[in-house]
Amino acid sequence: MHMNFNAPPTSPVNSAQDWFDEANRDRPTPNPLAMALSTVDEEGAPSSRMVLQKGFDERGVVFFTNYTSEKADAILANPKVCVLFHWDEKQRQIRIQGTATKISDEESDAYFATRNRLSQVGAWASKQSQPLKSRTVLMAKVDALSAQWLGRSVARPDFWGGYRITLDTVELWQGHDGRLHDRIRYAITDGVWNWERLQP
Repeated sequence: MHMNFNAPPTSPVNSAQDWFDEANRDRPTPNPLAMALSTVDEEGAPSSRMVLQKGFDERGVVFFTNYTSEKADAILANPKVCVLFHWDEKQRQIRIQGTATKISDEESDAYFATRNRLSQVGAWASKQSQPLKSRTVLMAKVDALSAQWLGRSVARPDFWGGYRITLDTVELWQGHDGRLHDRIRYAITDGVWNWERLQP
């Protein structure tokens, strides 16, 4: 999808979804829906890490994690976050700023049920971001939990689930020769999108 940057649409949602669909279809990278999630903790220290986009619509962008992880602690302290998608081969970026909140248990349950079994068991085994004596310790825990859940569906841990990041601002960035890029930044106020063109 090639958005008309001379006359951008009134909302970024469909344009962003088209870019996600195209990136996922063409597979220019191993994880075209990978996004850099940036948070700021209670001491004001920034941190970024890669997570996977697992949902996107007008309500926001969804990802899943351990609710006791460092990123979750940072979100609890300051729910204002930023995510960045970058597709080098397509010279495209999408940057989203918004507020992260937990999604419903029902939504998290539905997604967890689609994960492969090892990932489900791994969610139970990992105390994400905590020190680990050795990988052997982790894998022994995975083996023990696999045996415990043998022949049964793995339930979602209550300490694992999704967040939805609101679409407060959305910037669509299309690269061009000579670094004369197109940048359109959308911001929403009272349900109405406004946009402005930014210099490259």
